[in-house]
Amino acid sequence: MKYPALRHGTLAKAQRIVPYLTPEEVKILAETAAQSRNGERDSLLIRVLFQTGLRVSETLNLSPSSIEKFDGKPVLSIVGKGKKRRLISCPERLAEKLKAFAFEKKIGQEERFFPINRSRVWQILKEASNKAGLAKRVYPHLLRHLDAIERLRQTGNPKSLQFHLGHSSMVMTMRYLNTLTQEDAIKINQEVVFND
Repeated sequence: MKYPALRHGTLAKAQRIVPYLTPEEVKILAETAAQSRNGERDSLLIRVLFQTGLRVSETLNLSPSSIEKFDGKPVLSIVGKGKKRRLISCPERLAEKLKAFAFEKKIGQEERFFPINRSRVWQILKEASNKAGLAKRVYPHLLRHLDAIERLRQTGNPKSLQFHLGHSSMVMTMRYLNTLTQEDAIKINQEVVFND
């Protein structure tokens, strides 16, 4: 069986541990952002980036019409990288917060939740990080990394994660496996049920 050739450095990149924040750091970041002039928006933006694993451009294009249902649960319908439509899992509480925010701010169905640009997102994270006293350099993709790591820790399913993140290559998704510990593996395997 022939395997497709890997581009130079692809395997090395897949074996590196990705940088990420901890859930506690994200909580502190969101709480600190909530104290800014546009605190409600900025805090919600941070929560969306973390709890959905969306890229910044995907997040900035979200509107109330993006919220749909799949199997009775909320999902976000987005057009991702490569102009491909995909559905993203969205926690129920986050979907409700987005709907409440849209209602309160009178955001129309096709209007964006976050009518700002990418550089403003970077500024929001930098300002919140500095005020919170976080030692790490904080940027939007760190939140995507944490979402991926948390999903992998809880499900142990890299293929599901690949679809969630919209990766065309499994190699990109496999980077997150390096962050799992033996304890994570034990917890994942303890969830396996056998019928007698």
